Amino acid sequence: MRRKPAGGTGDNGAVVKMSDVARQARVSVTTVSHVLNETRFVAPETREAVLNAIRETGYVPNTIARSLVRSKTDTIGLALSAISNPYFGELAHHLQTEAELRRYSVLIADTHDDPERELKVARDLHERRVDGIILAPSPAPGPTLDYLRLRQVPVVIVDRMIGSGLDEVGTENIEATSQLVEHLAGLGHQRIGMVTGLAGLATSEERVKGYRLGLERSNLKYDDALLRGGASDAEPARGATAQLLQTPKPPTALIVANNQMTIGAMRALRDAGLSVPTDIALAAFDDFDWADLFSPRLTTIAQPHRELAAHAVELITSRIAHPDEPPRSHRLEPTLIHRNSCGCQS
Repeated sequence: MRRKPAGGTGDNGAVVKMSDVARQARVSVTTVSHVLNETRFVAPETREAVLNAIRETGYVPNTIARSLVRSKTDTIGLALSAISNPYFGELAHHLQTEAELRRYSVLIADTHDDPERELKVARDLHERRVDGIILAPSPAPGPTLDYLRLRQVPVVIVDRMIGSGLDEVGTENIEATSQLVEHLAGLGHQRIGMVTGLAGLATSEERVKGYRLGLERSNLKYDDALLRGGASDAEPARGATAQLLQTPKPPTALIVANNQMTIGAMRALRDAGLSVPTDIALAAFDDFDWADLFSPRLTTIAQPHRELAAHAVELITSRIAHPDEPPRSHRLEPTLIHRNSCGCQS
C-alpha cells in the first residue's frame, strides 16, 4: 500500500508541505513549526500570517503518522471557566457522570476565562492525549480553536455558543432573559436594572439582548444608566450593583445575569440596607441548590444542567467515533422558577 505523504493537498491535488506554508507566509519553516506546535513565542502578526497561509494552501499537519502510534485513551478533557462558579461546578459534575456512564474518564482544567490560559489548557489536555475536549470558550477563543483544529482534536462547545462550525450545545438566553424583564414589568416596575456578565462572552451578549427585548416588549425605554457590568464574578457585581443604587433614579427591580454575580449583588443590597423585595425586586439567571433557602427565596432562570451534560457528552463521543460527520447544534430551554424575591407569592 502506498503511504500518504506528510501535509495536505491543494486544489490541483499536489502535496502541500510545511515549506509551502513558509514560502506563502514569508517566514522560515522553523517559524511555521513553532506556530503549529506552540513551542516558542511568535509575534501575533507573524502568527496570523502563518495561519492565513495554512488556510490558503490547505496544509494539514501530518496527524496520520501520529495517530498510528497514538492509541485511544478513553479520556475526555473538560475546559471550563471559573469552576468555582456554582453553575459550572454543577455542570462539570454532570459532565463527569455522563462521561463515566460511557466508560470515559475526565480531566478537568480551569481556563479562568483567560484566552492565554485557555490555549495553555488546550495544549496540556492535547499533550495528555485526551480523545476529545468539551470547551466553554473564553471571550477570545480564536487561538485555542485554531490550535485544536490544526491538530484535528474533536471539540464540543458547551454553554457559550459562538457559531464556530463545531458541535455546540447551550441554553437559550435571549427569550429567557426577556421573560424575566416582562415578568418584572408586569408587576409594575418601570426602572429595571441589570448586572451583566463578562464582556465578550456569548452568554453575556445574548442576555443583554434579551434584557433589551424584554424592555421593548414591555414598552419601556432602554436606559444606559440601568446597565452595569459585573464581569461574571461576585465582587465586580457587588460594585456594579452599588453603582446602580447610586444613580439619580435607581432601579426598583434588578436582574443579575449569573448566580456568582447574584451573591455580589445581594451583598451590595445588604450594604445599602435594602430589603428584597420590599425596597427592590430581584431576579437572576441561573438557579442553584440554595436559591430557595434565602429569605426571600430567589426567583431565577434554571438551566437544564443534566440535559446539557448529556447532550455534550453524546456529541463528543459521537465526534470521536465519527470525525467527518457534519457539526450539530442544540439549544435547550431553561425554566423560570417563581419564588418570592421578585415580589410574587411563590
